[in-house]
This record gives sequence, C-alpha cells and structure tokens, in this order.
Amino acid sequence: MTHERPGPPLARTTLDRSAHRRRDAEWLAAAWERARVLVLDTRSGGRTLITDDNRLLLFTPESAPRVPVESRLFLGEEPDGGPVFAVDAPLPTVAGARPVNLRDVGHQLDDRDAGLMTTALALANWHAAYGFSPVSGGATSAHEAGWSRIDAGGKQVWPRTDPAMIVLVHDGVAGPDGRCLLGNNAAWTGAADIRRFSCLAGYVEPGESAEAAVIREVAEEVGLPIGGISYVASQPWPFPGSLMLGFTATADPSLPVTVDPEEIVEARWFTRREIRTVLDGGTVLTHDGLRVGLPMGASIAHYLIANWVAE
Repeated sequence: MTHERPGPPLARTTLDRSAHRRRDAEWLAAAWERARVLVLDTRSGGRTLITDDNRLLLFTPESAPRVPVESRLFLGEEPDGGPVFAVDAPLPTVAGARPVNLRDVGHQLDDRDAGLMTTALALANWHAAYGFSPVSGGATSAHEAGWSRIDAGGKQVWPRTDPAMIVLVHDGVAGPDGRCLLGNNAAWTGAADIRRFSCLAGYVEPGESAEAAVIREVAEEVGLPIGGISYVASQPWPFPGSLMLGFTATADPSLPVTVDPEEIVEARWFTRREIRTVLDGGTVLTHDGLRVGLPMGASIAHYLIANWVAE
C-alpha cells in the first residue's frame, strides 16, 4: 500500500550530505568501519535490494562486496550520525530480499530510503559514464569520496545534472470536466494493450530558461501556444542524471493539436473524471481500443497529474 506524501516522491530525503567530510581521508577510513553500505549494480540497470516490507537492505562493511577504497561512494550521515556509503557491484543473494529498480519502487520507499537510493544511483551512474576526462581525454579515477573524478594530471571533473522541464498542460477549468493534455511518446514501449500517456517534457537547451523551454517544447511536440506557466516542484531523475523541473500551464482545447511524429505518437485531452478513473484502477480506452495507462508512481509526471486531479 502506498501513501501520498507532500512533494515529488524522489525529492524526499533525511540525509545530511556532510560535504565537508569528502576530503578527510582519515575520517572517511574510520567512518567506513561503522558504515551502512548500500549496494547497487549499474550493470543491471541500477538495481538494489529491498526487504519484503519495502526497506532498503543495507550491509555492514564486512558483508558488503569488496571494492577499491576509492570506489566507496560516501553519501552522507544519517540523523543519528551513522555514515552511509554506496558501492557499485553485483548484488549478493540474500534471503528475504529482492532486487528492484528505483523507477518501480521509488514512490513506495520512505523518505530516508528514497533519498539514499536516489543519491546513490545518480552518483553511481555518473561514475559509470565518466571513465575518461572530458577536459583532457585521460583516464580518470574516483576522488573526494566519490564526488569527483581526477586524471593523472590532476584535472578534476564533478558530477553533472542535466535540467529538464516537464509540464502538465490543462484548460484551467475546475471540476470533473476540466481537461489536461497528455501525450504518448514515440520512444515508449510497454504492454501491447496499453498506451501510456504522460506530461510533455524535454531538456532545457543551452542559453535557455526553464520557462522558455516549456513554451518551446509544447509548441514543438503538440503545436499549441500556452500561458499561465507556473512552477510546481523539482525532482531528481537519475536515469542517468536529470533534474526534472515541474510546471503547469494552460492552453485552449479548441485549438488543433498537431503532434511531432518523431516525438509523439498521440496527444489528447483527458477530463479529470477520466484521469481519476485510471488512477483508481479503472479502464479508459483510446480511440483505437487500447487501455489508457499513466506514468509510474515514482515519476514527477505522476505527481503533477495526481495533484491536478485532486484540485
């Protein structure tokens, strides 16, 4: 059973990142001896282990897979002062635990576990992709407790986050007959009898504000002018390293929707009544008889849609 929480599901945390510890090799070595260790495997899509009651399985330093000292990723300190590290390694087999992906369970985790897994995955994905320096081209190794990488000449690079906007476009009408515009992305795959619809989204381009990206992406993907742009919330999306900036905006449903076929297979207006039916597990059909699906619960798209329905 899941519970509604304030804020997007992957924006929650109880962790103190303790950035001042990252260069203190002596403190880090002592902290490792009493650490809680999160094991995840980027080679398997960033899966980690959770218990049957949806809690992260954290290891002791002795029971965690062995990795080089420089590959221990220091995530921070918990409210009780306990240090937490992550290691990227094949997952051990543990009775009573199962491997999961953050996409599937992020919304089911509590604040503490959501923050730990999101941070660990974002950091591990960055390390997996930056074996060579974009500055010098030389091979790099992990540095500063996992919060930078460094080449043989001492040139450092730091984790990057790519800003992306996501917007729920609606008609501004209150009540069950108010409508929102959702699209089915051309890149999505899934069950043959379900067509998943979500908010419109895209990366913020160089030299562009997030609000300008909202206007541009909506125009490019569905050909509509929008107004009433309002920022709602942000959420990290470590697949591999985005920060989703969530907005709402209004548009006129009487105007024609013209999709970019390279991006969008279908876009259509849904009433609150229809969206509530899908959220409650009921069936709404597309024009060609497929069941309508909505974004996964861990996504900010789901958060934006559910908030709009609840208005």
